[in-house]
Amino acid sequence: MAKREPMSIWRRILGGTAGAVIGGPIGALLGAGGRRDDSSNARPDGRPEATRQIAFTIGVVALGAKLARADGRVTRHEIDAFRSFFHVPPEDVESVGRFFDIAKRDTYGFEAYARQVAGLFPDDPDVLEEVLVGLCLIAGADGSASLSEIEWLRAVSAVFGLGEARLRRAFATAGVTLRDDPWAILGVMPNADAEELKRAHRRLALEFHPDRLMARGLPAEAIELANREFAAINAAYDKARAALPAGSADTR
Repeated sequence: MAKREPMSIWRRILGGTAGAVIGGPIGALLGAGGRRDDSSNARPDGRPEATRQIAFTIGVVALGAKLARADGRVTRHEIDAFRSFFHVPPEDVESVGRFFDIAKRDTYGFEAYARQVAGLFPDDPDVLEEVLVGLCLIAGADGSASLSEIEWLRAVSAVFGLGEARLRRAFATAGVTLRDDPWAILGVMPNADAEELKRAHRRLALEFHPDRLMARGLPAEAIELANREFAAINAAYDKARAALPAGSADTR
């Protein structure tokens, strides 16, 4: 018998019944946007990690959709930004768009989705910061984030339990308002010395190394954002070191 290829997460989402298991606003969105399919290929595999992966994916879709409406309109740039970090197979674009459209107008506020996403990773703020980076990419897709979008992101960050330094780093990594501030990305003050820069870089590089997230079986979208943030951290370190006063010790 030929070995059956593992089913993609979107096939599990679009054909499965995980909504009833997940519950909350994410489960309701799954129920509203999914389709029923009696084939065995459409059933969730029952593993808690697979269910969490589905919940994470749909939760981020919902938050992305609601952010896109935060300034009162959804633009093509914002949709393209969403697709830039949330890869969907071409054959599933229409179906995934159904979740996006429903989330834009459903009765749940964004706080409800944010709380449920945060509950999936109660002890892992790094993953939640990656979600913030993706949302910041959408906010900055039109060239700059509006005040309403920035306040929306601050509210989500608060629900996630993330501090100001993590939020500023997410903005900077996505190139929103803090594009040229390497110290914000590293979470240090602009007067940080070489040793402080080195410590901050080592800590963040360890926290956000894509291999660390990959080893825990997170969705490809989270790995994509980790790659982006990891690159931003390295670039910020190089830029901050280059700005040190002449004669400063190079402790790299």
